[in-house]
Amino acid sequence: MEMGISSIMLIKQKLEFFDILKAALVIPCKNANFIVFTFFSSLPFFCFMVLYETFLQTTLVETSKVLTVLPGLYNYIWVISTFITRRLTWDFSLQLIRLGLLYLVPLHLLELFNVIVTVDLGSRIYTGENPITLREMIHKSVDKAWLKGSFITSVYVLFLSTCTLLGLIWMLTSYTIFSGTFIYDLFFMVVYGAAFAILLTKYLEWSAVWNMSIVVSILEKRYGVEAFAVSEYLVRGNEQRGLFLMLVFFAWGIVLRLPCLYGECNEIGSKIVPQITLFCLGNVMKWVVCVVYFYDCKKRILEKIDEEGEEFRAVDEEEGREKLREKADDEV
Repeated sequence: MEMGISSIMLIKQKLEFFDILKAALVIPCKNANFIVFTFFSSLPFFCFMVLYETFLQTTLVETSKVLTVLPGLYNYIWVISTFITRRLTWDFSLQLIRLGLLYLVPLHLLELFNVIVTVDLGSRIYTGENPITLREMIHKSVDKAWLKGSFITSVYVLFLSTCTLLGLIWMLTSYTIFSGTFIYDLFFMVVYGAAFAILLTKYLEWSAVWNMSIVVSILEKRYGVEAFAVSEYLVRGNEQRGLFLMLVFFAWGIVLRLPCLYGECNEIGSKIVPQITLFCLGNVMKWVVCVVYFYDCKKRILEKIDEEGEEFRAVDEEEGREKLREKADDEV
């Protein structure tokens, strides 16, 4: 009962950036079912992530070799594209296709299952509802309309996020290849750096809206374009907090991959399991944060509507008094 009262009091408060993180970190400690259910729902995702990350890091090593341009070619821009194209073997192209398919299909579905469980449980604990039982969880997991709607929204999010990430990767790759070919290297770095920073900032802002749309699909049962519209409405005016929240988990994923980015992917066997463990833990916490962020944005919108309603009522009362005065003056 005390936990329910404290949860209701927390929902009524306006939460800032650190308050949202603090509230999200408390949720797993409130209920043992959350840890148990999220552990088992994360297990298939974790196992597949080990396989996927192995392929990814191996591909990153080979990609860096393909994109490495000989120093003598930096002065011949037209030669670089031909040089890189010749290094793209058929096996390497198939490896890229396989990596893309693994990301788009099985990895996406396993992560979605984990997200649905995490968001539903996190919402129940945060709002002080009764803990979900195993029977209820199984019953909800076979709700076809609920699963189908959440899947449709997640496909939209996957498409948008993948396109944006490909844009970021293209910009980073282009800069890596051609940065040594320009006389005005500093100017080139500033232009590319500014464009990359702007796109990354927009990506993080959009990620907050996209992730919120999935939360809306799971909790409010609004799917597809409708979920995006509701999400965009809720986030309006709260974009900065969403950006910083997404930045935390984006940086978390980058930090976990730093050893590979610095050329230590050869030691995959000894580091991949703890790396993926931390990655899955961060993924669960990201969606718990999204739940808290959703309720806080929703509360702010409702308060704004109430304030506007009071203003309208005050205006109506003032107009009513003004009409009474005019009527009294006419009678006199």
